[in-house]
Amino acid sequence: MAIDLEAMGIGGKSSIFQAGPHPWAIENYALVAKYPTAQIIAEDIFSSGAIKSATDFQVYKEIAGLSGLDFAYMENTAVYHTKNDRLKLLKPGSLQHLGENMLAFLLHAAASSNLPKDKGESSQDKSIYFDILGTYLITFRQRVANMLYNSVILQSLLIWTTSLLMGGYTAAISLALSCLSVILMWICSIGFSIIAAFILPLVCSSPVPFVASPWLVVGLFGAPALLGAFIGHHMGYLILQSYLSCTFVGRKRNLPMIVKSDVAKLDAERWLYKTGLLQWLILLTVGNYYKIGSSYLALAWLISPAFAYGLLEATLSPARLPKPLKTLTLLIGLSIPFLLSSGMIIRLTGTVIGTAVRFERNPGSTPEWLGTVIIALFVAAIICFTMVYLMSYVHISDAKLPIIVGTCILFAISLGAAWMGVVPPFREDTARAVNVVHVVDAAETYNEKPVSYISLFSSTPGNLVKEADQIGEGFVCGRDRFQDFVTFSVNYSCWTDKGAQTGWVASDIPAISVEKDTKDENRITQIIIDTKLSTRWSLGINTKEIDDFLLKDAADLSDELIPLGEKSSVDGWHIIQFSGGPKAPTKFTLTLFWNKTRAAITSDYEEEEKENLLLRIRTDFDRQTPQIEKVLKKLPLWCSLFGKSTSPHTLAFLSSLPVDF
Repeated sequence: MAIDLEAMGIGGKSSIFQAGPHPWAIENYALVAKYPTAQIIAEDIFSSGAIKSATDFQVYKEIAGLSGLDFAYMENTAVYHTKNDRLKLLKPGSLQHLGENMLAFLLHAAASSNLPKDKGESSQDKSIYFDILGTYLITFRQRVANMLYNSVILQSLLIWTTSLLMGGYTAAISLALSCLSVILMWICSIGFSIIAAFILPLVCSSPVPFVASPWLVVGLFGAPALLGAFIGHHMGYLILQSYLSCTFVGRKRNLPMIVKSDVAKLDAERWLYKTGLLQWLILLTVGNYYKIGSSYLALAWLISPAFAYGLLEATLSPARLPKPLKTLTLLIGLSIPFLLSSGMIIRLTGTVIGTAVRFERNPGSTPEWLGTVIIALFVAAIICFTMVYLMSYVHISDAKLPIIVGTCILFAISLGAAWMGVVPPFREDTARAVNVVHVVDAAETYNEKPVSYISLFSSTPGNLVKEADQIGEGFVCGRDRFQDFVTFSVNYSCWTDKGAQTGWVASDIPAISVEKDTKDENRITQIIIDTKLSTRWSLGINTKEIDDFLLKDAADLSDELIPLGEKSSVDGWHIIQFSGGPKAPTKFTLTLFWNKTRAAITSDYEEEEKENLLLRIRTDFDRQTPQIEKVLKKLPLWCSLFGKSTSPHTLAFLSSLPVDF
């Protein structure tokens, strides 16, 4: 087995966010862990590709074929890969939590004679898991989930069908109008929260003013989302009530008009509650069809409120006059769902907010409001999913005006705090992620010399004008200088030529030289790549031109670093990232096997595509030039250098080889 201890933040509980493929590890962990924390919804999100990242566990799982567990700290994820991502800031309680769980599990696993021999890749063997208040870990197999979900879905459909048949045409129309209220709830909730997201960049110094103070999200997005949900739901309620009032005129002629109006309100209230059940039934059906592990949440949000309704509200028959929904129905119905999901929602929301710091993989490539809109959509979805039952109680209560006034005041206070800078978007302990790089671009020359400049860019949405003004040093900000760092690109940055011609030597520029090129039907090109003193580099190979390649250590040709075989490609490029120690090789032989359809292309095409690149390389040096030292000393305290495997060091050399070399 492979046990991976990761961190995507600093502190909190160490939670399992990937397990399997074989269920043995998670099932036995559940038996012995003292304070288990695990949520399969994290695995669902991670495996969906929504998080553009990977962990070491995937190497052992996908390449070695091992099963196991993947843990991670996720609290205060905004500091991930910044200056505050340090061991000394890890809370002792967090380390103790991980240690006690792991020690108990490893002692149990090491003494077991039943370690899994097979890989357990069957979808039926997949384990569904979630914890209850960090005390109990519940696990069950996918086959059990299928039986349970299918049973609940079929019974629910039977009840709905029976209810509609008994209610006839009126019940069908009432259900349709109830569904309209839920649809309007979603539309208005999402609309209001997105409007708030678009307002933020216009009035605040940063489009993500909530990074250092995540609680601001409650006022900035939660309040508009709740207000929109209520308004949309109430609009649907009024339409439904109007229809039911008309139907009662014909069906209950012996009742006074005022009584018919009150009965219509009560009946509308019940229909809206039952439509909340239908919303979760649809979600459970979709989750069951696609075998989504976190479908257990839909099950809990469906069964518990349905049970409370059936127990306390007595009947689904339209023959009896409706009564007001009992508060006890809501309390009993929502106790289990909130018990299972409240902690998960809080942790997940904190993680989503924290990732805004590093939202832009390619700085400047997306609108600065996009990350904020995604968070707004996330908050609106939580409101619509969790408040759908509560909404049905509000319409005939006295809470309507307090909800409207309260949400407006909360939004105004939160927006005012962000606008006036009372709550800064970043602090020294929760800093903005930036990179300061001395770039030497040999692919671009001026007076026959490589172009050199100091670049300041950020993966956090928003401009860098304030930071550049504080640093000084002649920085100019904009989109006029596109920067290709091989593993990513920069569309928006600040740059300065001041002092950029010193601190580096031409002999450090990587060399790409063509040793041999056979231009026939099976074109093969042999290239020597010399990274000079750099043992950390990234190389991009144009897979539109190259079908396969072989990479060897030039000092030991028997050592195939990357053998022949199928190669992956992203946007037409295969990216190699190399990082070695002081004795790592720096000279390599790259053999390229051209795509046959490209090798025979006419000279007209070659002339047209002359500027196309065949290879792109970046070499990194963990070295500060004099100008970099000066800039870093002036870097604002609310900024932190951002470093991960794809990020360049403070000195980077760029070079390339064109297709038509």
